[in-house]
Order: sequence, then C-alpha cells, then structure tokens
Amino acid sequence: MAVLPDFRDISAVITGASSGIGKLLAQRLAAEGARVVLTARREAQLEEVATVICDAGGTALVRACDVGDRDAVFAAARWAEDELGAVDLLINNAGYGHHRSFAEWDIDDIEDMMRVNYLGTVYWTKALLPKMLERQRGWLVFMASVAGRIGVPDESAYAASKFAMVGLAEALSYEVEDQGVHVLTVCPGAIRTEFFDDEALRRMPATAVRLMAEPTDLVGAIVDALKTGKRELTFPRRIAAGYIVRALAPGLMRMGVKRNTRRP
Repeated sequence: MAVLPDFRDISAVITGASSGIGKLLAQRLAAEGARVVLTARREAQLEEVATVICDAGGTALVRACDVGDRDAVFAAARWAEDELGAVDLLINNAGYGHHRSFAEWDIDDIEDMMRVNYLGTVYWTKALLPKMLERQRGWLVFMASVAGRIGVPDESAYAASKFAMVGLAEALSYEVEDQGVHVLTVCPGAIRTEFFDDEALRRMPATAVRLMAEPTDLVGAIVDALKTGKRELTFPRRIAAGYIVRALAPGLMRMGVKRNTRRP
C-alpha cells in the first residue's frame, strides 16, 4: 500500500482537466502543493484553469492534447517529464459518454468513445509508467465508473469502455504494486456534472436525479483515497452494495437496475 500523505512537491498530470472533475481535481491538488500539468483538447479552457490555480499561488502548466492521438500523447508525456523533472502522479480522467440505446448509437461514435475513454488511458499510462518503474515510485489513478462494474441501460458503449478501463487497472495493479507504483481505480456513480446533460436527465427517474452526488465531494474522496492508499473507490459508497447484490442475487439486481436508471 503506497500512501500519499500530502501533495507537496508532487508532480501530477491530469487529463481532461479543462472542466468537470478534472478541473476540480487539478485545483484541489495544486492547492495542496502539487505541481500540475493540465491537458485536454480545449487549450483556452485549460489556460483559464491554470490562471485560477496560479493566481491562488499554485503551479500549473498547460499542454493541449487529444488523448485519442497516440503520437500526441507520447509527445505530451515527454514534454511533461522534461518540464517537471519527473511525473509522480497520473490521473487518467479524460473521457466522455452519451445516453442512448445501443440500436440508436452511431458506430463511429462507439469507436471514438473507446479510443478516448480506454485507449487514451492506455497511451498516457504506457508513456509515463516506465519512468515510474525505474524510480520505483508513482501513482496511477483510473477514473472509471460504476458503469464499468455494472452494465447500465442506455450507456452500453460507455460502459464497455469503462469495463475495459477497470480490467486494465486491476491487472496492472497486481503487476506494479511490488515495484513501487500504486494504482487507484475510481468508480463514481451519478455525479452532478455536464456529463449528465438534458438528454440523460430526461431518461433518469426523478429519484435518481435527486440523489446525484456533488463533484466536490467526489474530489475530496479521491484525495482521501490517495492519502490512505486505497486501491478502489466507489462513490457514493452505498453504491458498492450493488456489486454484492449482483453476485448473490443477479435477478434482483436486474430489476433494480432497470427500475432505478430509466424513466417508465
């Protein structure tokens, strides 16, 4: 178990840092002393996030990069290592999703989603992990989803990409933990961010909408998980009970998922 008691003098790369959870994580880590590299496709938004961090006394660098472009990722990773001297922490946060039936889903978008959500994670991890292993020191965070543990209606393509991420993170954790690299897999439930747009909210039961968690609470839980050396985090914690129900009473789980994720 590799704990991160504090973030002073830690160098971190955060993908998908232009908005949402990535933006909040970058601000929180920088406030706690980390030097952060912000990366996403939208450079103007990244610069705005970096300005907020620097105005508050933190250190933030910007590198625009499409995580689905393998060559761009490896070039950005080399740049980050040169700028920071070393990268201690990688947060694989970039990703996107939609809410529609598989029959309605455009296959080009399915391919793009797998490229961004899963292969983007593969590229960044592949680019930064070797130096971590050389130093026998590093932390990898995989921002997956409860949809990567339990298939959710109207999120089939998204769930597939997150199932892939969860599998990669779990296998990698076994491989590298004895070499000083810690892996944390984060599986959030419904968080009140732009991911749940009007299309998604229309499909969700009113009760599920009311129970959505706040992004700042998720960020706090992630920071605490790193500080205490957790390997897995499901947030909110009550959702993790669903993993047990699915294993012991799959029929009951099916009824619950259908009832709680779609409007009648």
